[in-house]
Amino acid sequence: MSIIEVENLAKQYPLPDNKSETFFAVDGVSLQIEKGEIFGILGPNGAGKTTTLEMLEGLVDIDDGKAVIDGINVQTDPFKVKEMIGVQLQANEYFDNLSLVELLDLFGALYNRVINPEDLLGKVHLVEKAKAKPANLSGGQKQRFSIACALVNEPKVLFLDEPTTGLDPQAKRNLWDLVLELNDAGMTIVLTTHNMEEAESLCNRIAIMDHGKIVAQDTPQSLIMKHAPEPPEAPLHGNIEDVFLALTGHALRD
Repeated sequence: MSIIEVENLAKQYPLPDNKSETFFAVDGVSLQIEKGEIFGILGPNGAGKTTTLEMLEGLVDIDDGKAVIDGINVQTDPFKVKEMIGVQLQANEYFDNLSLVELLDLFGALYNRVINPEDLLGKVHLVEKAKAKPANLSGGQKQRFSIACALVNEPKVLFLDEPTTGLDPQAKRNLWDLVLELNDAGMTIVLTTHNMEEAESLCNRIAIMDHGKIVAQDTPQSLIMKHAPEPPEAPLHGNIEDVFLALTGHALRD
C-alpha cells in the first residue's frame, strides 16, 4: 500500500548567471513509496534530491505535478501533511542556552503536544545527554538529536536528508542502526544519500536521480543485476556504486 504518491513533480529556478532564464531542478519525478519501507533517493550534488524532499515536506512550492502523503495533497493541505511527517534537515540550529530536554519540550509545545523528552532521547540513545546543550554534542549525537526532534509529533513518515554526511564510520553505523530500529517499529523512512553502502544496506528500494530526473528505480539487488552484473575484479556482481556509474557516468563525492 502506497503512503506517498508522486506524479510528474517539477520545480524550476532561475539560472544563477542569467536570471531571465530558468532550469529544472526537478523535472517530472514520479514515485510510489510503500508504507513501512525505507526508500532511498541517490544522486550527485545538484541532482534534485533535496528539492524533491522539500516539495514533499511542504517547504518548497510545487511548480507542477502532484504529491500525496497518506491521502493528503501536499499542495492543497500542507499544514495537515506537516502534522504527520518528521523532517531531519542537513543542518540544524538550536537555542544555545537550552538543554536537549528543554528543546524537546519546546518542539512539543510547537506541535501542541505533551511529550516525554526522556523517552524520545531513549529512542535515539541519548538519555545520558539529557541535560547537555547541542554545542556539547559530537557530530553523530547532533544527528541523532535532530532525529529525536523530528519524532516529536509521532510521524508516519520520516524524511532524512543526507543524515550521515560528515560522520565518522562508527557514528555512521550508529545512525544506520537507529534508522533500522525506527523502521522495524513501523515507520516509513525516505532518505537522500551520497553513500552507496548506505543506500545498499538500508533501503528496500532506491531511486537514482541525475539532472532532475529519475534514471532508475528498483530494489538494490535488482539494480545491481540489471546494470552491473559483472564488474571488473568482482567474483559475482557489482554493487550500487557500479549501477550509479553505469547510469550517470560520474562518481559521487561525500
